[in-house]
Amino acid sequence: MSEQSRRPRKPYRRPKKDPVRFLAFEALRAVDERDAYANLVLPPLLRKAREKGDFDGRDAALATELVYGTLRRQGTYDAVIAACVDRPLREVDPPVLDVLSLGVHQLLGTRIPTHAAVSASVELARVVLGDGRAKFVNAVLRKVAQDDLDGWLAKVAPPYDDDPEEHLAVVHSHPRWVVSALWDSLGGGRAGIEELLEADNERPEVTLVARPGRVTAEELLGEEAAVAGRWSPYAVRLTEGGEPGAIEAVREGRAGVQDEGSQLVALALANAPIDGSDEKWLDGCAGPGGKAALLAALAAERGAMLVASEKQPHRAALVAKALQGNPGPYQVIAGDGTRPPWLPGSFDRVLMDVPCTGLGALRRRPEARWRRRPDDLDGFAPLQRALLRTALESVRVGGVVGYATCSPHLAETRAVIDDTLKHDPHAELLDARPMLPGVPDLGDGPDVQLWPHRHGTDAMYLALIRRTG
Repeated sequence: MSEQSRRPRKPYRRPKKDPVRFLAFEALRAVDERDAYANLVLPPLLRKAREKGDFDGRDAALATELVYGTLRRQGTYDAVIAACVDRPLREVDPPVLDVLSLGVHQLLGTRIPTHAAVSASVELARVVLGDGRAKFVNAVLRKVAQDDLDGWLAKVAPPYDDDPEEHLAVVHSHPRWVVSALWDSLGGGRAGIEELLEADNERPEVTLVARPGRVTAEELLGEEAAVAGRWSPYAVRLTEGGEPGAIEAVREGRAGVQDEGSQLVALALANAPIDGSDEKWLDGCAGPGGKAALLAALAAERGAMLVASEKQPHRAALVAKALQGNPGPYQVIAGDGTRPPWLPGSFDRVLMDVPCTGLGALRRRPEARWRRRPDDLDGFAPLQRALLRTALESVRVGGVVGYATCSPHLAETRAVIDDTLKHDPHAELLDARPMLPGVPDLGDGPDVQLWPHRHGTDAMYLALIRRTG
């Protein structure tokens, strides 16, 4: 009998489930399998883990970083993984790729020690994939661990001078077509587009809105780590994140979570000069209700009424919930904005925040950059134009329409405005910039494009149009 055969075998060790990494894996699978959004999937998973006693605050913070960090850097990490496997990535099973991506993020995007990052990822693989595929995960991650992020980028990204768009796409983890579209919208040289792409990959602060007549920004500033907004008088930023639902004013609906760019769009429409009465306002694409709640509160201060219309009944229900307790009159309608149930010329002010690709909110929904395709623009274009035509028909002569979208893509912004006004001689563009007092870098006008890297907001677009006849 050989020496090796006499040696006792090591007893099999069952894999140990790490609650933090297992939860992060669950969230990534939901995003991949169900086209879910991480900002909707993650909170209930974290809440359930806390209720079971599996998590404390630091665990929740790590799980959040693992999920969002992996999604933001997915394109970069895919390029690194592709350099370390012997097959095309499309032939790697999606659950395996999720475990690998989580491991690569720990290795290249966090301060977790190399040994801990690899061993924790292999242990996760044993739990969710089995011992066989865990060996594959171990081999790949050991290759990745041989260099840092800068070293890998030098290997997998083409030089900027050879292919600027592909270099930026790999280094900053955006699809190439998105890089190209953002660059066209932004204009300028390399510095600006790199600052924008970097801002897309930063974790955004939680921003609250103090709804006028219900709570003041000063009251919200009493919350922990709360500071005043940069531009909106109703904005309060939570600099250390946290759970907005733990704040009493948010639970009661007197305040809400709303990006400052979204607040500025509503304020600009409310500030725009109009001729004649100012009694009836319309939010024509009101779901899920953030802008509608602010507009309704602003309207109430002037004795005006807001009508909030939303096509999808479940989203109309969210609007109704957001408007509960508004100090003035309002009405919520579940209706199609392209076939409105109201008469033409019924409103003094109209906001139409149209459905779009969402390329302006990639900080908050990082997975959206990998789901959108250039041909999505063709799908949105007819609807955007139809909704703007409805808005212009719905406002009275002398009233104002605000066309807004959370995308800076020129096909969803200026192209829509130009095409529509070309066929409507009784509408004129207003200069929107004076309606955002104190906000810098608003360009040449008359429309306004906000940017994450310049304004700390989502990339909201706004054009103000007056009905002249």
